[in-house]
Amino acid sequence: MTLKLYNTLTRREEPFEPLEPGKVRMYCCGITVYDYCHLGHARTCIVWDVVRRYLEWRGYEVKYVQNFTDIDDKILNRARQEGISMEEVSERFIQAYFEDMERLKVKKADDYPRATHTIDGIERLVCELEQKGYAYRTNGDVYYCVCRFPSYGKLSGRKLEDLQAGASGRVDLEDPENQKKKNPADFALWKAAKPGEPSWDSPWGKGRPGWHIECSAMVREKLGETIDIHVGGSDLIFPHHENEIAQSEAVTGKPLARYWMHNGMVKVEGEKMSKSLGNFITIRDLLERVEPMAVRLFILQAHYRKPLDFTDEALEAATNGWHTLREGLLFGHRYGEQLGWDPIQENSQSKIQNLLEQRFQEAVDNDFNFAGGLAVLFEITKKLVKEGNLLVHEGKTETPPQELEQQWRTLVELAQVLGLEAEAIEQEATGGLSDAEIEDLIQKRAEARKAKNWAESDRIRDQLKAQGIVLIDQPGGVTRWHRQ
Repeated sequence: MTLKLYNTLTRREEPFEPLEPGKVRMYCCGITVYDYCHLGHARTCIVWDVVRRYLEWRGYEVKYVQNFTDIDDKILNRARQEGISMEEVSERFIQAYFEDMERLKVKKADDYPRATHTIDGIERLVCELEQKGYAYRTNGDVYYCVCRFPSYGKLSGRKLEDLQAGASGRVDLEDPENQKKKNPADFALWKAAKPGEPSWDSPWGKGRPGWHIECSAMVREKLGETIDIHVGGSDLIFPHHENEIAQSEAVTGKPLARYWMHNGMVKVEGEKMSKSLGNFITIRDLLERVEPMAVRLFILQAHYRKPLDFTDEALEAATNGWHTLREGLLFGHRYGEQLGWDPIQENSQSKIQNLLEQRFQEAVDNDFNFAGGLAVLFEITKKLVKEGNLLVHEGKTETPPQELEQQWRTLVELAQVLGLEAEAIEQEATGGLSDAEIEDLIQKRAEARKAKNWAESDRIRDQLKAQGIVLIDQPGGVTRWHRQ
């Protein structure tokens, strides 16, 4: 089977062929650390985390790098507002980022370069651009001359002449920055120091780097001149990633990345998320009311390139879906001993296991169709939940225990590829009920019914229903139950 992915640069799906067989160099444009991470960050980080996990599961050795932009106007503005340093703002929100990602089970990158730790590489890259005639100085600033790069716009599909024509009616000629530019589409590589702002010595005087040059320098320093996959949100295609290409390729003469991939944007209840609309939701706010694994599941149910709308109804459905999947993932912990499984020894792969993994891979190989992969997981889960209910009520299963073990281990393995994990103790932590607790409540309900205390009987039924437990009253006073 061949992994195919959609390449933004070529606007088509292509077979994935890394530069070096068996190895993948992957760079993700990270966050600007001036505030807590929001829903858009959650989607970006989870999507590319799972792409990385899947590549590793497919046998690739992946070096995954994600940067922090730790100098930016937004960071400086926040520092001024709070009367603290830029470094203090950055450190606080970098730490908050790691806290949020740990809860979402996002694996740590192999490296987290920071713009302020890459100043030497940034200066070197700007110098090379200047020497090659792609950059020019003006009053302590350095700008990139976009008309010197003939293929400018190849990632976004925008034409330079259109950008110039469109800018001509919007450019404020009184703006000091626009007065410095030779062309309205030119962008800053180095900015002259302003009073009260952090700055570094450079060949052009004290100043700080422009945003776009930072990623070009960090990619080059950590992964080399050409990498396999460059990823980020679709809002970065232009101008950020377009400018990265112009900067890096003008110096090296080589492609910056073989494949460019971008995830779709998020909305909240159909509206673009923004603080002005009052629908700006941080990850930590979301996790106050939605389980982390339900968030992962919700994000993976949509194709990564499509828009994603966070609605209460959709999140509730994802939560119910996660509770179902969790039942399957906990099957071995609940029933493995009763079925005579060896808790240590894992069985070798069976034909069933290979077939399930093959179907999972066939789905995900199609441009990372994680929703198709999830369908395989839910199929396994449905069978395991059914067998668990049979075991509880009839003391036996329809499927041989060894086959159930193989299915369960496959489910756990494939769920881990998607970063979906259920710990055996999670049942208690999330308010779920054990089988013994369910049986006890059913017994109490039977006693209430015998005493004709219908209100108490209904209360217990409703309590169980709220926990996803369905009761089936049968002739003779017998009550069976199953988990939804």
